Amino acid sequence: MAPPPEVCVGAIVVDDGRLLLIRRGRGAAVGSWSIPGGRVEAGEPLATAVERELAEETGLDGRCSRFVGWVERISDAYHFVILDFLVELVEPGTAAVAGDDASDVAWVALDELDAVEPLVPGLVDFLREHGVAP
Repeated sequence: MAPPPEVCVGAIVVDDGRLLLIRRGRGAAVGSWSIPGGRVEAGEPLATAVERELAEETGLDGRCSRFVGWVERISDAYHFVILDFLVELVEPGTAAVAGDDASDVAWVALDELDAVEPLVPGLVDFLREHGVAP
């Protein structure tokens, strides 16, 4: 039986036609490429959580923009309700550095996402359905 749902956020950062991805270094989907994100802390506004997770996992400073959509990830070990937001970088072109639970970072052209392995299941479809990726 899965544990109770946890609210999580994801940061969709697009700069110059490229999407910011992190490789999960621990926890759910370890080893897979995904967008930066994680759990919302008690009492924390969603936008603050998005910006905090981006900074913790990539060292980048961003401002949470519009809500894109949500996904659920359920297993015997977790039940995540993930709210994904577009994020605009404060200083575009700044180098990203893996931190916190990210083991690596990469900028990937939006039209080359299908070639990224391993990518968390459903990410490309989600980005296409919501008009982020072609």
